[in-house]
Amino acid sequence: MKHLGIAIFLTDLSIDPSTLAKAAEERGFYSLYFPEHTHIPASRETPAPTGEPVLPEEYSRTFDPFIASAVSLEATKTIKVGTGVSLILQHHPIALAKTVASLDHLSGGRFVFGTGYGWNKEEMAHHGIDYNKRRTAFREWLLGMYELWGNEAGEFHGEFVNFSPSWSWPKPNNKRPKVLIGGAGGEKLFDHIGELADGWMPIGGAGMKDNIPTLQAAVERHGRTMDEIDIVPFGVLPDEDKLKYYESLGITEAVLRLESLPENEALKELDKLAEYIN
Repeated sequence: MKHLGIAIFLTDLSIDPSTLAKAAEERGFYSLYFPEHTHIPASRETPAPTGEPVLPEEYSRTFDPFIASAVSLEATKTIKVGTGVSLILQHHPIALAKTVASLDHLSGGRFVFGTGYGWNKEEMAHHGIDYNKRRTAFREWLLGMYELWGNEAGEFHGEFVNFSPSWSWPKPNNKRPKVLIGGAGGEKLFDHIGELADGWMPIGGAGMKDNIPTLQAAVERHGRTMDEIDIVPFGVLPDEDKLKYYESLGITEAVLRLESLPENEALKELDKLAEYIN
């Protein structure tokens, strides 16, 4: 595999972002991603995406991924750092556009904006998000941010996002940071990737090959080609044959799962994962 990255739930009990980022860069990892949950409602009916009866504790203890990214980018020189994934609807789009542009600008373009719709209905409800309209709102969030990033005075008028011509600096390095959308394959997701994004983050990589033709069709409907789209399997459990299989599909980056562990244990696990770097 040409590029290997790491994804981890960084928490107040785990290795800190600066130490991890330096260690990952020193070992030759290409990227480092942090997930996002603003909070986890104590009373929750939404099933855990892990399939476990109880949601792991790190979901409710995770650091803000943008703060963790800023610390990590400041501590390093080459590694790409980003959100994997950011629940963008839990932020105001104008404020989020400023945060992302600042990270991208100050890091020289090393920030990767991994985004997602979200799965936790109760968490979204606390933010005033209508779960059934989250995909439509997600599209407007991104389009609104693109307006601010790509124009001297951006404006957007939609159902969920609405602002008149507005100035917002700094601008990202290359008009916008790399934008990836995470989630299980599907028509709506792939339509959004074809229209809005630079790639797909299939969580775990399951069923990826079967979904590629559907993704390609969506990308081509928007007048683009698959050469413009990266597929980045995310949260992958390492296996040499699996990584070779990804390479056979033309995939150049895979993101391995690092458990949320204290510093000494995390560094030992990082060393094991580094053995997969070619």
